[in-house]
Amino acid sequence: MDVTEQTIRLGGNKEETLNFGFAAGDKIILSFEVLEQKDIREIEVLEYPNTSKFSDYKTKKVEKTIIVNSQNAYVFRIKNSGLGKRVCKIKIQRIPASEATKHFNTTVRWETKQETTYKTYTKDVIVSYDTTYIPRTKRVLVKTELSEDMIINKTERVHSKGNLDNRSYKYLQVTLPQNEITTYKTKEIKSWAYWIGVGKEAQEAWKQNVNTFTNIAQGAATILGGGPLTGLAIGTISNLAIPTKGEDVAYCFIPDYNNAQLFMSRQRFMQFDHGKGVAAYGKNNNLLYGTFFVGLENDNQLLGIDVNVKISILWETKKYKDESYTETKIHPRYEKQTFKAPVITTEKVPITG
Repeated sequence: MDVTEQTIRLGGNKEETLNFGFAAGDKIILSFEVLEQKDIREIEVLEYPNTSKFSDYKTKKVEKTIIVNSQNAYVFRIKNSGLGKRVCKIKIQRIPASEATKHFNTTVRWETKQETTYKTYTKDVIVSYDTTYIPRTKRVLVKTELSEDMIINKTERVHSKGNLDNRSYKYLQVTLPQNEITTYKTKEIKSWAYWIGVGKEAQEAWKQNVNTFTNIAQGAATILGGGPLTGLAIGTISNLAIPTKGEDVAYCFIPDYNNAQLFMSRQRFMQFDHGKGVAAYGKNNNLLYGTFFVGLENDNQLLGIDVNVKISILWETKKYKDESYTETKIHPRYEKQTFKAPVITTEKVPITG
């Protein structure tokens, strides 16, 4: 019985496969010939999936009988490895083993089949947690307070410009106290303020400022030892009363001793603040440590003046204490466990008969 008979044109480096199904006991009669006296690289007959039943190399003609042991698909593979084309004639016949398989369908139908297998693997898994409680101590802020410390409050006589025996200019040295830093207490200068006034007129203006600050401060947060200069330093008040009449003084703030000597020798010197008046005030938030100098000068030809200089620093004091607390640490506990993961493979299988 003929299964197929055909002529195949096979290009260079090409391959052709034919698939047919056969019943158990069949005899396959293969007739193959390459025309024009040429040969073919390889011809092979495979029982699905990859059992070779016959193969021949560099052949021109084949006549072969193959016995089918069990129902299956067979693959007839023809390969041309040359550059030129080949024309091949192939004829495949089957001889049934009995009348029962005489009408066996040799067409092969391909179906997709999935197969599931399982891959075993091991990994660490959290099974519980261990909790540890560790006693700790930390430093915490208990209290913050502001206080005033008037480090300069003195009256200086500055002679007239026409005094032949004494100079009409002089300076005062100001040394800011050092900050105090300990484990449970810090005391630091946050800013400082000044008042410079001449004569009784300035004294009266200062008394007025004290009364004004006292009224403003009532009901507000207490500043230990606080006065008008503290109010100026922290911004509780922005202006102080000053007299409009009286003798005036020129003043300047000098950053170091060398420049103070230049001031006294009437040479050019550096300064970081200056002014002139019957009274003056201001604050400084930048220069918070070390020593500086206040220069005073009287330009009156006949009268000497008494200049009152006040400088107050604003302290910020912080107090700390140790506070106990418990630190909780959670540690996971692991255990090795075995798992199975499905592995799905997909392939096409032939359906025969």
